[in-house]
Amino acid sequence: MTQQTSEQPDAQEQETLAVPVAALRPSLEAVLMVADQPLEPVTLATAVGYPVAEVVEALEDLAGEYAEQERGFELRHVGGGWRYYTRDEYAAVVEGFVLDGQQARLTQASLETLAVVAYKQPVSRARVSAIRGVNVDGVMRTLVTRGLVEECGHDHETGANLYRTTGYFLERIGITSLDELPELAPYLPDMDDLEDELAEMVAAPVASETAPEPSHDDPHPPSPHASPHSGDGTEPDGGTEPT
Repeated sequence: MTQQTSEQPDAQEQETLAVPVAALRPSLEAVLMVADQPLEPVTLATAVGYPVAEVVEALEDLAGEYAEQERGFELRHVGGGWRYYTRDEYAAVVEGFVLDGQQARLTQASLETLAVVAYKQPVSRARVSAIRGVNVDGVMRTLVTRGLVEECGHDHETGANLYRTTGYFLERIGITSLDELPELAPYLPDMDDLEDELAEMVAAPVASETAPEPSHDDPHPPSPHASPHSGDGTEPDGGTEPT
């Protein structure tokens, strides 16, 4: 009877894993490394499979070691939970890294490109270039780097990368959804109309030229299937993008 009682785990042990999967302190460090909010001791104990009392003791020891070693980070007990934080002494270094290049104002070209993406998304770089009338590859890279624009799949017809604005974009302009954008979309050219205009621009020079009558003496008569874009000039972007 006594032997059966000793073999039964108490309630606290039943709340943890039956067998710890790894050493306590490295396990705590691994879990805390991916935490995006303070974790309570009970949550950590359940994750690593150790009793709560041992987990709390290990957390306090880790916090003390980090402080003694003057590490760039520290383990704090805040709001009822534990989490890693950068040390206050290195705030200037962290701030410089996080804000590097983020304080510079966007150029007019970047703002115009961002507006086109916001109202026409999802949209390819080629279509944005067509609307603005200039190549926007460099500007789009800047917007992606700044976290204002992101890729969101591919166009099923052309295979071009599609882009959309990010949650950070909404945060920066102070709105919660794209539905709150000002009613500016009607002032942007419709893509169907724009493509028709581009097609007319391409076809106009060809139609205005009178095809020379082929000469029987010409050893190299023009091919009836010659491309309208052959020769000098630039072929308009068909919507595909370089990878």
